[in-house]
Amino acid sequence: MIVVPDDEQILFELADAVHGIARQLRVPDDLVPGPCTPIEITVMRYVQQNPGVSASDAAAATGLPTSNLSRSLRSLESKGLVRRDADIKDGRGILLYPTALADINIGKIRQAWTDRLIQATDSEYFLKEVVVLLKKIEHALSLGPQT
Repeated sequence: MIVVPDDEQILFELADAVHGIARQLRVPDDLVPGPCTPIEITVMRYVQQNPGVSASDAAAATGLPTSNLSRSLRSLESKGLVRRDADIKDGRGILLYPTALADINIGKIRQAWTDRLIQATDSEYFLKEVVVLLKKIEHALSLGPQT
């Protein structure tokens, strides 16, 4: 993709808007067994969306250093939100799965974010297209820098 100066400005504005929206979407206070850090939410979200993912793939996709991911996984596991299972294809590997409690918490987060966005939007017009585009961008960014 060739980027021209006007594209750079609009891309910055897109990133700035996404960052601003993300900062306004709060995690509910009633998560069980208690609050999670933003990094834990990121990891829990990713594992819930990709059950059976390896820790290294989760680290790469979320952009977290493996040490941060490991720390978050230990915390999430101690809270009963993530479980680790041995990879039957590779005895050395570990696969990550959300627990039923994680599914409940993600449901609470989903409801809180949906309620907040309903208040902020006046129409469903273009929302599906915006979501599709943002998911494509998120996926492309999760693959890392392209050379």
